[in-house]
This record gives sequence, C-alpha cells and structure tokens, in this order.
Amino acid sequence: MNTEHVLTPEMILPEQASASLLVGRVWSKTEGGPCPVLLDAASGQVLDLSTLAATLSELLEQENLIAALQDRAGFAALGTLSAFLDGSAGELLAPCDLQAIKAAGVTFADSMLERVIEEQAKGDPLRAQDIRKRLAPVLGDSLRGLEAGSEKAAEVKALLQDMGLWSQYLEVGIGPDAEIFTKAQPMSAVGCGAKVGIHAKSHWNNPEPEVVLAVTSKGQIVGATLGNDVNLRDFEGRSALLLSKAKDNNASCAIGPFIRLFDGSFTIDDVKSCEISLSVKGAEGFEMTGVSPMKAISRTPEELVGQLLNDNHQYPDGAVLFLGTMFAPTKDRRGAGLGFTHEIGDVVEISSPKLGRLINRVDHSANCPAWTFGLSALMKNLAQRGLL
Repeated sequence: MNTEHVLTPEMILPEQASASLLVGRVWSKTEGGPCPVLLDAASGQVLDLSTLAATLSELLEQENLIAALQDRAGFAALGTLSAFLDGSAGELLAPCDLQAIKAAGVTFADSMLERVIEEQAKGDPLRAQDIRKRLAPVLGDSLRGLEAGSEKAAEVKALLQDMGLWSQYLEVGIGPDAEIFTKAQPMSAVGCGAKVGIHAKSHWNNPEPEVVLAVTSKGQIVGATLGNDVNLRDFEGRSALLLSKAKDNNASCAIGPFIRLFDGSFTIDDVKSCEISLSVKGAEGFEMTGVSPMKAISRTPEELVGQLLNDNHQYPDGAVLFLGTMFAPTKDRRGAGLGFTHEIGDVVEISSPKLGRLINRVDHSANCPAWTFGLSALMKNLAQRGLL
C-alpha cells in the first residue's frame, strides 16, 4: 500500500454500508487481473461480477442491474475488503474502466472567484492575496446565489464587463454553456489507497474534492462516488491553454472507493443535498479542512450531464463526471499570503457520509507508479482469462 498505515474498511466505507449497493473494481491476485466487483458489506466479502460483465462499463449499461445484483449466490468471493486494503488479495482500483473521465469546471461561486484570481495573478501565488482582497467584495456579492444561464446572470455579466472584471471563468461559471473537459484518459485514474501525483515543477497546487457521477451511454445517471481532481493552480493561472498540463498528469485523478448505485435508499436527491468534506494532513503537522455543500452548485447534476452527453456528443462506453468543487484552499502554508500548496507526503481524505472516504497520499507524478495497464492490456488480459 502507498499510505503510511494500512486502510481498514471502517475508514473508507459509507455509513450504513450494509444497506448500500457498492460496486467497483479490484486487481485480484487470484484472477490475475482487474475484476468488476460488488461489496457484500455484511460479510466483508468482495464478490466477482465478471460472470455478469467483463468490465464495469458494461456492468453499468445493464438495464436491470439492481435486480441482477440481488441474488449473490452466483458471484464468487475474491476475498475480504480488508485483504484488498492490506494488499494480500490485490488492491482497490478506480471504479471505472472504459468510461470517459470528464469534469465540469467552475460550477461553484467560491471556486469561480479563485479561478478569476488565478487568471489575474498569472499563476503567481504572491499576487493572489492582494487580488483576492480587491475582487472578493465585488464578485462575491454579485455571484452569491446566482443561477447559471439565467436572465439575472446575463445582467451580472453586463455589469462586470462594464467594470472590466469579466473573465473566461465567469463565462463558463454563470453563462449558458458549462465547462466540460477531459480530466484523464480511460483506465488512468487511481483508486483509494494509491498515491496521487503533482507535477514537480508546480509550486501552487491543491486537491479538489468532488462528487463523481456514473453515467451510461444513454445519459442515465446510475450512481455516484468521490473524486480528487488534483489541480496545478500555477500552470492553469499562467494560461487556460495549459489546462491539460494542469489537470492530466500521472496519478493526478483519484476516484473511489466504490460507486454507490441509485436504488430505493440512495438517489440523485441525496447527491444534491450531500456535503463533501476535505482533510489534508502534512508530515510537518500542517492540517487543513473544508466542506463543499452540493446545495451551493450553480448548475444541477442533470444539466451538467445534459451538456456532457447529447445529440452533439456521445460516449458509447459511458462516462464518469466530476461535478466541480466550491472548495479552493487559501490557508497559508509556506508563508504569509502564499496560500495553500501540497507538500510531498500529504494525506488527502475526501469524504461524505453516504459515499464513504477516498484516501490518498501525495507524491510527485514521476514518483507515482507509472500508468502501464491501458485499454490494449485490458483486452488482452480479459481474453486470456476467457472473459471476452
């Protein structure tokens, strides 16, 4: 394991886990490859769903999935969750495989303000505090409670343009069109317990705690999990055209621990009302916490999914969609006015009572395990195991 202490099921599972339908992926030493799995929380066993579907993408496409998961007698046990967390049976993988990994940006007013600050500061954290003091009173009051794409938003846009404060981030934050970008390539996300990576040349970066939706090829939202959209603020602040370098680095996308499927006990309304908590603990004793309430989002999850997948763009293997965060950490770490940035060894915990806890440790991307198991390797592995 890449964390200093081995994780336990109690540390990562949601409250009332036994009443939750939790699916995901593991690398099974016994099977010699990745398996879509169902967690039987009552027994602690991780059940192999490969007889139902070879990939998690295929599994989530099944129309009667909830009913198919009720009779668990036909699903072989791969081992206990504890055995996957301590590494003896394998390891937890991100709960997605063939799906596109997408993200919605600038969906909360607070993080929207910080994006404008990054742009104005040109990636220099020394300038950020002064810009924040000048912009926050104006933009904070203007954006609070504003519905993206509304007539009121158009009025605020005109006002801010007259004041010379308009920004490309405000355009996607409160304008009619959401920012939907590719966070990472399919198969590249890491799971709970793995290292997350930051670029060695970045000196201003942060975690982004988010809800991640599981979306089918038809645009149906079938469940949710947690994600860390690791972000390099200095790279993106220098130029929005550096978004791919700011967002997509080795191990810079963490998802997990499991997708909680929508059923009678958990629905999209639970997602809309949940709060996402963040904790960062450094080896030097630094601690930072924050909360991102989904009620503060400026666009509904359904609207964001609608802008992701529609007649103009399809995802035949489905997608997982990060919904954005309102938490942009500003707590000083390396000196007054410098705000927050990661240090190597930080332990990042992203949690929500109904989704569990995603725990990862920070390292430079080059020092995280290289991503070598891609789509071709997956197909070969499944074929060798007789699953294709």
